[in-house]
Amino acid sequence: MAAPSKNTEPWNGVEDDELGDEEVFLDPNDILEEIQDDGDAPMDEDDEEGGAAIIEDDPEVEDNSIQHFSDHTSSVFAITAHPSQPLAASGGEDDLGYIWNVMHGELVVKLTGHTDSVSAVDWSFDGEMIATGGMDGRVRVWRRVGKVDWKNWEFVTELQGPDEVKWLKWHPKGNVLLSGSNDATVWLWQLPSGNTMQVFAGHEGPVECGAPHIGKRIVTGDTAGTLIFWDPRSATPVWKMNAHSSRFNLPEGITSVASNSTSTVAVVGGANGELRVVNLAKGEVVAVLQGHDQGQSVEAIEFVSWSNIAAAAQEIVATGATDGKICIWDMTSMKLRATDAITSIRASPVSTGSGHHITSSSADKTLKTWDTRTGELLRDHTGHRGPVLGSAVGAFEDYVYVLSAGDDGVCFVFDAKL
Repeated sequence: MAAPSKNTEPWNGVEDDELGDEEVFLDPNDILEEIQDDGDAPMDEDDEEGGAAIIEDDPEVEDNSIQHFSDHTSSVFAITAHPSQPLAASGGEDDLGYIWNVMHGELVVKLTGHTDSVSAVDWSFDGEMIATGGMDGRVRVWRRVGKVDWKNWEFVTELQGPDEVKWLKWHPKGNVLLSGSNDATVWLWQLPSGNTMQVFAGHEGPVECGAPHIGKRIVTGDTAGTLIFWDPRSATPVWKMNAHSSRFNLPEGITSVASNSTSTVAVVGGANGELRVVNLAKGEVVAVLQGHDQGQSVEAIEFVSWSNIAAAAQEIVATGATDGKICIWDMTSMKLRATDAITSIRASPVSTGSGHHITSSSADKTLKTWDTRTGELLRDHTGHRGPVLGSAVGAFEDYVYVLSAGDDGVCFVFDAKL
């Protein structure tokens, strides 16, 4: 898989994107069916010390994984797939990150230096660098050594600024790293220099989620219900909506956000179970979606593209919440089913020919792969003895796989080639 061409200044010195003024509507009537939780057994409680739940082997749990990684000694909070190589990176409650080989389950390198849980990990756009973010407020960056293989990595720099890292995201076309913090700030760094490009300080609570764009804009949301659209060249918001803004009104906080491939529309999920569709060019709410149960937090939003051919592409959006439902918002007739609290939704890479597939992870200890065109459940992925806290989908050559991060301290690899 070829790496995308490098853009050294992804958010600066570039022509403004043509976002367009046409409003985009997703009608709430477009969701045809919502199937409730079957009432599965409650998730395992953490032990009194706050570590991973002590989970004994359950002979009734089928392990249909093709590989696993078990070097973490407690809960694994974050996992990500390399953009072109059979590598994964994971981070956990043991204050460590790891790079490991998904084919063999073998350790490549241990990512050290944190003094509290590693809550976020993410690869740069070309996979040449990896960043870890922790509850200690540290962001640490490593890069590949040489061009012969992917076995040797070196520490580059530690980025300081946030008091607790909530999430990390690299720009999709350049070496720029974005992070949301518990102290209501958002940080932007240039790598590998580590220079701070901007500190955004317009939020009113912990910044729970954010989405960088192919162009030069950023959208971020916080627990106070504030959504902000930024131009990274300025610390002043392009526009800002809060819990008191007309039609927006998510007073219980924002828990998730995602934008479509053209960066014209964002879907925002709230702690109250509601969704807002926002026109990013105008800063206006164009739809209010009510598919999830009231008071159940929307934890995952994923745009899905069925084709890599622009003329044939049809984007839909999948949302998952703690009510145990996945809702598919589109003009086509489809339905999906999931059980227990949804923790993540991941789309398969369009390049694999299965861009219409999504994989959900859940607190019911399972992952499921679905066909968004029909709502058909394609495969159950089982093996965890505790809640699945994160997931990722990766591809290498003709090999497509699902990665999972478990509260049981194990990462699994599942075959996703159907």
